Formats: sequence, structure tokens, C-alpha cells
Amino acid sequence: MARIPDAFIDDLLARTDIVEVVGSRVPLKRQGKEFSARCPFHDERSPSFTVSPVKQFYHCFGCGAHGTAISFVMQYDRLEFLDAVDELAKRVGMDVPKDTQQRVADPQLLDLYAMLETATQFFSQQLASHAKAREYFDRRGVSDAIRTQFALGYAPDGFEALKNALGSDANRLGLLERAGLLSKNDSGRVYDKFRDRVMFPIHDRRGRPIAFGGRVIDKDDGPKYLNSPETRLFHKGRELYGLWQVRQANAKIERLVVVEGYMDVVALFQHGVTQAVATLGTATTSDHAELLFRNAPDVFFCFDGDRAGRGAAWKAVESVLPRMKDGRQAFFLFLPEGEDPDSIVRGEGREGFEARLHDATPLSQFLFDTLADGVNLSTLEGKGRLAERAKPLLAQIPDGAFADLMRQRLTELTGVGARNAPAETHVPAQRARAPGRNAPPPKRSLVRSAILSLLHKPSLALDIPTEPGFAALNQPGIPLLVELVELIHARPDIGAAALVDHFEGREEHEPLQKLAVQSLPGIDENWRAELLDNVRQLDRAALEQRRDELKAKLTELGYGGMTDAEKDELKALLQRAS
Repeated sequence: MARIPDAFIDDLLARTDIVEVVGSRVPLKRQGKEFSARCPFHDERSPSFTVSPVKQFYHCFGCGAHGTAISFVMQYDRLEFLDAVDELAKRVGMDVPKDTQQRVADPQLLDLYAMLETATQFFSQQLASHAKAREYFDRRGVSDAIRTQFALGYAPDGFEALKNALGSDANRLGLLERAGLLSKNDSGRVYDKFRDRVMFPIHDRRGRPIAFGGRVIDKDDGPKYLNSPETRLFHKGRELYGLWQVRQANAKIERLVVVEGYMDVVALFQHGVTQAVATLGTATTSDHAELLFRNAPDVFFCFDGDRAGRGAAWKAVESVLPRMKDGRQAFFLFLPEGEDPDSIVRGEGREGFEARLHDATPLSQFLFDTLADGVNLSTLEGKGRLAERAKPLLAQIPDGAFADLMRQRLTELTGVGARNAPAETHVPAQRARAPGRNAPPPKRSLVRSAILSLLHKPSLALDIPTEPGFAALNQPGIPLLVELVELIHARPDIGAAALVDHFEGREEHEPLQKLAVQSLPGIDENWRAELLDNVRQLDRAALEQRRDELKAKLTELGYGGMTDAEKDELKALLQRAS
């Protein structure tokens, strides 16, 4: 899929009123030039969430959430980037460039979505008219409300019920086949894939059915669960059953509980645990882990306590470790033999299941306990073996407090990694160029003030040359200021929030974010004059720096050690200073 052009994004954000976007989801209250509210992304008693109509971005002083209208829709509505862009574009009457719309606007995909929705309705109607299927859900204690919430259904017995109902012509038969709803035997006969099974539609992040899981009613009727094959819409390693329902049931998702079966999810919802999702008959993948943490800071993996369950738990550990940024937590709940979340919550109720979650094993403990299994930590050899096993795994954890604490724990267990010397202080490479000789450092407030002006009104950079005289100045912040000027010239419609977001993942991002939320003193009309005055002073400081460098070279090497061009340049600079 082609990348959406930056110019389109800038235009979209320029046409979008972030106050309207946020205000349609969160009650805003005007405070001076900005609007405030209680942050929708964390619990707070007093408002620390602000929306700026001038800068067109939001920022929470409590949890640090910030960004553009696009990032707000992604975070609040839990949409993918392209889906959020598509939604905002429709709001302002813009068309996303065709070569970037493939997934959302391809007519063939739209037909597939429509067919899967029709199949969902068909299975739902069949549930209503087949007592056998209704009795199954009755026995499991599934209410009508939950059946509706999950669009549960029934695939009738027989080989051609769905095919005859929906495959009225060759085109529709082709859609049923591409949607994974038909099978073909060796002789070429095409028939319904799901037969005499209760049906669980799998929804994507926009609530559209993209696949199905079918469960037998009678234990001896084939495999217990049957899933749709992978299609253009469905990749089982990237989807979680129940996530759409979790999003609809929770204004804020504090945690996700990962279980193994469809009925486990349904049963937990039935008993008030509305944060349950299931992997689709596969081990936890890296895509699953990213999706889980994108939706909740705490993830509980619920497995059987047998060997297979602990093996599945370890695969989950391997998937989540590279995504354990600070603030995220993972826990593991192992159930007694013969039990599953469905039976536990029906037998012990919500309170009993919640109590088990409360006592779940943290990832850190499970990891070290598993690695230490069979290792004698009373010997140096055993400690060395544990360290050898742990180091490659700990290296996958993103830098931060959690990574430091995990390495500290390994040191406590083995003694490996203890340091006597203090760690070196890291100096960001871009913070300043190598200082020139006798370079007179201009006031930092000039650079800071210039950056602050551009964050409040990026278009001011268009009055600064793309190769400004101050670019050669050896001063902290100069490389960043030059990059901001170049970026704004390349994207003249860029707004303040998009400007800050451009530095996401870089060390400059946090300082820029803090500057962007500060108020710029003075009147709007004075900002341009102040910025240009700062630029003139920085240009002058750069010339003085170059003059002093050449004078120092002259003193050290004499005229014979200088090129003719350097002699002429020094002469001009001295005349200019006199």
C-alpha cells in the first residue's frame, strides 16, 4: 500500500477542527483561548487535558497524551492510522488518494465485507429457528443480550444451506469462496465449510465481520473448533476475538484478559468481565502482543496449568518482551487441571475469577522461574547457566526502568552484571556541533525563543532562508532549529501538532512537546518581528564565530598557513566589524 503523502495529511489537519473532533467525544469547557476537560485516557479528578484551536493539538499534563486530530481519533476510537485518516477525510469532504485506499475502498473488498455481513445475518436467523442451537447456549447460560452483542449464530446441518441461501449466481458463489465460507473436495464439489455448528463472527477493529469460528454442539462431531481460513480480510495471527466488543463495552480499557476459546470470552462477558479476548486457535504472535498493548496497559494471559498451557504462556512471553515499554504490565494466570475460564466464572462467579486475576503471576516472576527450572542456583555453574539463558531475552526489552529492573533482578539471582564503575553519561549527538575556537555562545534564549515561535506558528519559518546564516553556529539547539526551518519549507501547510509528531521516537520529541504547550508571550502580530530579530542576532553570532576561528588560525599559522579565500574572508569580516 502506498504511503499517504505528507501534503495530504497537512491539508487534512488544516481543514479539521480539532475542537469539534474532540468535543464530539469529550465534554470540553472553554478556558481563555483553549479548551479543557478531564483526560479521556487516564483517571483524574481535576481537568489537565487541554485542546488548542490555535495550535490544533491536544495535550494532557497528567499522562502526557498529545497529538493531532488523527492521533486523537486513533487513540480514542482505537482505529488504525488509515482508518482514522479515512474517517476524518469523510468528515471534511476530502478523498484519500486512491493509491492509498486499497484496503478500505477496493470494490472487491467491499463486496467481501458485504457478503460476510450477510452471512452473519443468515447464521443469526438460523439460530432463532433451530431449537438445538438455542438449547446449547441456554445450557451454557448465555443470555439473549450477549447473543446479540456477539452476533452469535448457527450453521445448519447439511452441505448446502448457506450456499443455496446466498450463492444465487456465479459472482456470489465466488464471494462465498473467497470469504472462506465454502470448501471443495477432491472431486471438485463445493459445499458449506461450517455445518451444524454454533457460530462466532470475528469482527475487525471497525466492527465488520471478517471471519467465523464454529463450535460443535455434540462432542463427537468432528474437531471442537473450526476457524475460517485466512483470506484477504482475515489473518488469524493479527486478530483477537472479542476486541470489538471490549471496545464497545468499555469507555476506557484498563486491562485485557487473553483466553483461548470463543466460549471463554462469551462466558466472561456474561458474568461481567468485559475485557476478555481470545487468540484464534494460534499461539500469541508479535502482532497480537502489539495489538493488546495498543489497547490496554495491563494484559493477563489465562492458560491451563498443564505442560501445554505453560508452553503457550512461554510463547506469549517471547512475543511481549520486545513490547514491554515502561508502564506496561503482563501477568499469567494458570487454571487448575480440567478447568477453563468458562467453567471457573460459572462456578465461582465474577468475584472468584477476579480474585484469581489478582493473584496472577507477573511476567518477571514467570520468566525467571521458568528459566531457573532445573538450575541449581547454589552453584556458580547454575548461576552462569541462568545468566546465559536470560541475557538474550532481557536484551529484547526496550530501554527504560523495567529493563533496568529486570537486569538488576538477574544480578541479584546470579551476581552477573554487577558494576563497580558508574555508567557513562550519554550526550545526544545532535545537541551541538563540535565547538569552534573561541566561539562566542549567543544566549540560549534566542534559539529557544525561535523554536517556540515556530511551534506556535510554523508558517513564520517561510520568512527564514532554507540555508540560514546561523546554520554553522556551534550552539545547542541550532541543528534542531535548522531542521525545523527545512521541514516547514518542504511542508508549508504543516501545523504545530504535526510538526512535533514528526520527531516521534527521537530525543528532540519530548522537549518539543513541552515547548509546544507553553504560551508564547506578546501579540500574534509581534511574533514575526521577534523571530526575525532573533534570526539576525544568531546570524551575527555565526559571523563572529567564523571571524574568531580565522583570527585564531592566523595567530597559530600566520598568513602562510591560510588559503587566499580564507584571507579574503577574514578581511571582509574584520571590515564588517569595524
